[in-house]
Amino acid sequence: MRVLPSEAGKSDLLKQSLGNALAVSPKSITGFHILKRSIDARGKTVYINLSCLAFVDEPFHDRELLKFEFKDVSRASQEVLVIGAGPAGEVCAGRLGESGLEVAVVESHLIGGECSYYACMPSKALLRPGELLTEVRRIPGVAEAVTGDLDSGAVLRRRDEIIHNLDDSVQVPWLEQRKVAIYRSRARLDGERRVVAGDDTLIARKAVVVATGSSPLIPPIDGLREANPWTNREITTAKELPARLAILGGGVVGVEMAQASVTLGSQVTLVERGDRLIAREEPFAAADVEQSLREKGVDVMLGTSATAVRAEGGEVTLELDKGGPVHADELVVAIGRKLNSDDIGLDTVGLEPGNPIEVDDAMRATGSDWLYAIGDVNGRALLTHMGKYQARIAADVILGYDSGCVPSNATGARSPRVIFTDPQVAAVGYTLDAAQQDGLNVRAVDVPTQGNAGASFYGRDDARGTARLVVDDDRGVIVGATITGPEISEFLQAATIAVVGEVPLDTLFHAVPAFPTRSEVWLYLLEALGIAVPCGGPPRA
Repeated sequence: MRVLPSEAGKSDLLKQSLGNALAVSPKSITGFHILKRSIDARGKTVYINLSCLAFVDEPFHDRELLKFEFKDVSRASQEVLVIGAGPAGEVCAGRLGESGLEVAVVESHLIGGECSYYACMPSKALLRPGELLTEVRRIPGVAEAVTGDLDSGAVLRRRDEIIHNLDDSVQVPWLEQRKVAIYRSRARLDGERRVVAGDDTLIARKAVVVATGSSPLIPPIDGLREANPWTNREITTAKELPARLAILGGGVVGVEMAQASVTLGSQVTLVERGDRLIAREEPFAAADVEQSLREKGVDVMLGTSATAVRAEGGEVTLELDKGGPVHADELVVAIGRKLNSDDIGLDTVGLEPGNPIEVDDAMRATGSDWLYAIGDVNGRALLTHMGKYQARIAADVILGYDSGCVPSNATGARSPRVIFTDPQVAAVGYTLDAAQQDGLNVRAVDVPTQGNAGASFYGRDDARGTARLVVDDDRGVIVGATITGPEISEFLQAATIAVVGEVPLDTLFHAVPAFPTRSEVWLYLLEALGIAVPCGGPPRA
C-alpha cells in the first residue's frame, strides 16, 4: 500500500474512527491494517472508504472486517495523474507541477525510465570510448601517444556511474521540488479519470496522461524465449561483456551495440533479415555503417533470418535459413519495440488494449477531453526527445495554452534522429525515397561531409561521410537532411531548424558558416543546389 501524504498524521483520526465504530477506546487500538480502499471525489473533497482489520488490546467479541467512511481533503485526488515516469512522463509531470497544479506520477520501476538506465544513456557511455579512440588514432602526433586498447572494465564502471548504478534517487528530487507526488506501483486505468495504483484508487479532476513507453519485442522464433535472450536492458547494463555475442536485428540498437561490443573486445555476429542495415535511413548511410562494422570485425549477415534458437551448456546456438549456425555466449534480440498498452486498463475507457493510443496534435486521445498519451505509447515516434516534446505540448494544453500550439512538420518517421555509430548518422525529415512515395516534387544533392577545410581537424582524410539535402522544388524549402561522418550529431540541429522552419533556400545562403568549421558543408550543399546567388545573379550551373 502507498501511504498518502501526511497520512501518518491521520493515524489518530483513523484510530478514533475505528474506536467509535468498534465501541472501544481508541487507546486500546494497537494497530490497524488497511485491506482495501475506494475513493470517490466530489470537487476537492475525497470520500475514502476503508476496509480495516483492527488490533485491540482488550477483549473483543468479533474481529470481523469493518467498513466505515470519513471525509478527507487529500492528495489522493489530484488535478492530473501521470502514468509512467520515463522521460515523457517525468517532463510532463514536472512542467505541470512547477505551474502550480496538483500532480501525481505513478511509476513501478525507475524515475527516468528506459532511456536513462537501459537505452540512450548507457549505450552512449559504451560507444563513446571506442569512438574517441578511433578519432584519436586518426590524428598524427596524438595517435603515437595512444598505444594500448580500451580498458573495458573502466568503461563499464563509468557506464555504471552515468546510470547511477540503477538507482533513481538522484532524479526523484527534481519531481519533489515541483511538489509532484510519487506512487511506486503499477498503474491501470479504471474508468474515466480513475487510476488504480497498487492498493490505491486515485482520482484525476482534470486529466490523466499515459506515458507507459515501450518494451523490447521478442519474435515467435522456435526456442527463443526459452533461451532467455538479452534485450537492450541486459546488453547496456552487463557487468562484463561475453566473448562471443550474436545480435538479432540490424536497426539502431543492433548496430550501436554491435559497434560498442566489438570495440570492447567481443566477437560479434549481426544477423539482419533485410537486405541492408538501418533500413529506414538513406541507403548511403546504411552502406557507410555496414562497411565500418565489417572493418571493425563484426560479421554482418544480411538477408538472413533466424529459424530456431537453442541454449545448452552455457552456449546459445542460432539456426538460420541460410548459412550458420551461429554459436555465441549470449544472444541479443533487437528487432523492434512493442507498446506498453496491453495491460493498463484501456478497455475500461473504450480503447483497445495493445494498440497505440491514437492522439491529435494536442496529444489528446481520440474522442476524449481528459485522456492524453505521450511518448512511445501513442506510436507516433519512439524517440526520447520526441516524447519530451510531446510532454511539453500535453502539459501546455492541460494548462490551457493550446491556442498557440502549432504542430511540427518533423514528427513521426520524419523526427530528428541520430545513430551513434562511427560514422554517425544524423537525419531529420524525409529520406529521398519517402518524399517521393508521399508524392512530393523533390530532388536530392549530395556532397562529402569531409569536403571542407574544417574537416582537416576531424576524421582525417580516411573518414567516410556524405551530406544530403532533399529539397521540395515546388516550395523551395528543405524537407529532409541526412549527414554521415565522424562526430556529426551536433550538425543536426541546424538541419532541423531549416526543415521545421521551412526556411527558403535563398535565405539559407545568407546564414554564413564560420571558417574553418565543418559547418561549411552547408555552403557546398547550397552551391550544389545552384543557390549561390546572394545578389540575385544567375544560379550556378
